[in-house]
Amino acid sequence: MGYHQAGFEVVGVDIDHQPSYPFEFIRADAVEYATANAHLFDFVHASPPCQSHSALTKGTNKGRTYPDILGPLRNVLTASGVPFVLENVQGSPLRRDLTLCGEMFGLRVIRHRYFEVHGFTANAPSHQPHRGRVAGMRHGQWFEGPYFAVYGEGGGKGTVSQWQDAMGIHWTDVRREIAEAIPPAYTTYVATQFLASTRSKAAA
Repeated sequence: MGYHQAGFEVVGVDIDHQPSYPFEFIRADAVEYATANAHLFDFVHASPPCQSHSALTKGTNKGRTYPDILGPLRNVLTASGVPFVLENVQGSPLRRDLTLCGEMFGLRVIRHRYFEVHGFTANAPSHQPHRGRVAGMRHGQWFEGPYFAVYGEGGGKGTVSQWQDAMGIHWTDVRREIAEAIPPAYTTYVATQFLASTRSKAAA
């Protein structure tokens, strides 16, 4: 959605059906699709499954195995020659060219995410001090705070409408889909950085 808001024509690819996805959608294996088609696009954003790198997997869900296609996807996109970014959670083995946080955009989520940038330059915004706690239940005690925890199905994490408003996501009301997303403000920022870098190269 952030790329759409920045003026991009967006095509999404996922191995699973995504009925709420608001743009053109192709159901396919991401690595296979990128191998055959990445060169047809001006820019690629890839968000490989994050579960194998997330803190929740390393803690609560320790012992479960999840697909990890980050390395193969990076290799395929690098070979394509197309500018791209890889996005993933804290703890992932990404180069931290950009670290974005909801507070940078006035959102009610913290949601730190790493972006590894290829083929263009991007300036990292200053990280803003957090204004307080994440609201919710912790060890039987309720805490107030300016942010919501947008993950999981447990109690004390905010309503669907609170999640939607906090993330800036209103095209779906499915908790799992919101929880696996990143705020559109992040990708709007990446899009503006890509466009500025491209224009600068063209003018040089």
